[in-house]
Amino acid sequence: MTKDIKAVIFDWGGVLIDDPGPGLMEYCAKKFGVQVEDFTDSFEKYLPDYQTNAVSENEFWELMSKDLNVEKPLDVPFWKKAFISVYKPRDEMFALVDCIRAKGYKTAILSNTEIPALDFFFEQRYNCFDVQVFSCKEGTRKPDKEIYEITIKKLNCSPEQAIFIDDKKPMVEGAKKASLNVIHFQSIAQVKNELIGFVLDL
Repeated sequence: MTKDIKAVIFDWGGVLIDDPGPGLMEYCAKKFGVQVEDFTDSFEKYLPDYQTNAVSENEFWELMSKDLNVEKPLDVPFWKKAFISVYKPRDEMFALVDCIRAKGYKTAILSNTEIPALDFFFEQRYNCFDVQVFSCKEGTRKPDKEIYEITIKKLNCSPEQAIFIDDKKPMVEGAKKASLNVIHFQSIAQVKNELIGFVLDL
């Protein structure tokens, strides 16, 4: 193990699994009978409260239906079902997490996640993370500095001793402001190459 880096923190959607966002927007827009663009505009308004558990799923869909001026779908709640329908893990990334952990580095997952998606996460019985941090449990979300600080505290290391990987630039910038080392995910090969620059014995 290198002297400086002690932990690697991974985003979930878009890094460890294919980005579920586009598929979720299509699935839910169809449920509401509206255009994907219109649904997405409304969704972004209320997502922060949903991802920090300030509103329940039922309350979230109530807000959405009023904003879109349509009836709430009869089969609410359905977010977990929607998430499952688009869930595609990246086996090569999970293998990389296992490899990093086997080398003696701590591993963490840090995700802006809703309670129903979190329930599904726990059903997968992932056992490759020393620390798991989710916005819906912490009441704060990326790119707020607080959630990075929570993750670092749980890892028991300094920000400079951790690497954070995310596919969304604002989240990477948030981590950088919190003094973490960062990798902006673009491809698995690119992440591996950049990690080698930090973690020399991979």
